[in-house]
Amino acid sequence: MPATLPRLIATFGLVGYLRPAPGTWGSLAALPVFWVLHVLGGPVACVLGIAAAYGLGHWATAKMTAGSAHSDPGEIVIDEVAGQWVALMPVSIGSAFAGAAILDLWPGWLAGFALFRLFDILKPGPVGWADRRGDVTGVMLDDVIAGALAAICVILLGVAWHVVAFG
Repeated sequence: MPATLPRLIATFGLVGYLRPAPGTWGSLAALPVFWVLHVLGGPVACVLGIAAAYGLGHWATAKMTAGSAHSDPGEIVIDEVAGQWVALMPVSIGSAFAGAAILDLWPGWLAGFALFRLFDILKPGPVGWADRRGDVTGVMLDDVIAGALAAICVILLGVAWHVVAFG
């Protein structure tokens, strides 16, 4: 199994070959890279990172699954990376807005990670719809939707925390 460019991208630097639970490993590996993106360019760099992960991930996944009956092999985790970054966008935006270090918003990191994994595993509503497409777009899109649902929950939890803590 040569480490081709599509394989390196789709497996996020071969992280997707870690077992058990390669999707969780992919989500974990996404965290420090998101931090670097935020430190280097704030929310704008994070959005560009999401777009790059989605676009390159779509291309790499198509290359890796071409001619295969299985459209979403477990080792492909670039979709989890893109979705995890979507889930963390409220943390990046909140950090930039408040002028706080992004790691100071650690509860948002924990919530974003846990909620993204929950939505990715349970596949409620639109996440399941995208997953059932059975094509490369579905592979990428279900995680982006799971990330968006997690991001909404991170925002709601942040608002709830501020209402309780600061009245």
